[in-house]
Amino acid sequence: MSYDAILLVSFGGPDGPPDVIPFLENVLRGKNVPHERMLEVAEHYYHFGGKSPINEQNLALKAALETHLAEAGPQLPVYWGNRNWHPLLADTLRQMKADGVQRCLALMTSAFSCYSGCRQYREDLARALEAVDGGLVIHKLRVFYNHPGFIGPMARRTAEAYRQWTAAQAEHGRVLFCAHSIPNGMAANSKYAQQLLEACRLVANEVGIPADRWELVYQSRSGPPNQPWLEPDVCDRIRQLHGEAGLQAVIVVPIGFVSDHMEVLYDLDTEAKDLCGELQVGFQRVATVGSDPEFVACLGDLIRERTSDGPRLAMGEYPANHDFCPLDCCLSGRPGAAVLPTVAGADQVGT
Repeated sequence: MSYDAILLVSFGGPDGPPDVIPFLENVLRGKNVPHERMLEVAEHYYHFGGKSPINEQNLALKAALETHLAEAGPQLPVYWGNRNWHPLLADTLRQMKADGVQRCLALMTSAFSCYSGCRQYREDLARALEAVDGGLVIHKLRVFYNHPGFIGPMARRTAEAYRQWTAAQAEHGRVLFCAHSIPNGMAANSKYAQQLLEACRLVANEVGIPADRWELVYQSRSGPPNQPWLEPDVCDRIRQLHGEAGLQAVIVVPIGFVSDHMEVLYDLDTEAKDLCGELQVGFQRVATVGSDPEFVACLGDLIRERTSDGPRLAMGEYPANHDFCPLDCCLSGRPGAAVLPTVAGADQVGT
């Protein structure tokens, strides 16, 4: 199919202290998250000057992808819009329409399938299209959890940390692959946990980490205490391993993230690291893929799959994920949740 542009779609983040509360209100609108939890998370941002690094990292990724496409094709402009902060999706779509774009490929900064990483972005795009009176056709690129261009950089970065372990650390250490927790009801309607485990296994195999030396843990839960979310929590698991197995060192691999944004900086680099310091456990945190050239080439591959019948690359037990999401893809699991809206020009947003 032919397309006029690429749309990089991301979460967004505040650019300074005055943005923090309005940003979090956007993030949590319509969600059953206690107000106290929002204020607690706000302090995480204030701890880092009220600014998230995600916007700068998205700009770097956008620039790297533009350079890659100029060299390897297809030569398409790259736009950027966010779910929760400026540039907001509707504003970006207005600019695209003004520039004459009619058909675009949307690249979500999420490697895995779940409501917040797939369907919610499609709903956001549909609402943004409605706000600008349609006029654009948007197709979503597939998730890339098992693409060699995602696994490769994560394995390379994990190997750099793993090779620094002493023999004692290798015997009494653990590699903890970490991802954002989601409610169990949401997880039941997606392949999130399955895809995460496969990505962890692929990275561990590439590095040569024994099966009993790595595991998948979660972080950053925000729901009410009575709502079950995916577990174990990274800090809870570190405490447990320290008490039961004499843990000496951990390598934390943020497999669920493509950039070092606030959940990585605070929940891992601050909370988990401080806990390891208290327990006298060695701590290393692997960098996310960011704008690594191999990862940028992976995104180029995803684009070329759809524009020139390029090869659909995938590693491991599962094939390349679907291009067009089925109607029941990644439901939220919330009672009475609305079906993905259909508006003029948005009927092919992930369908």
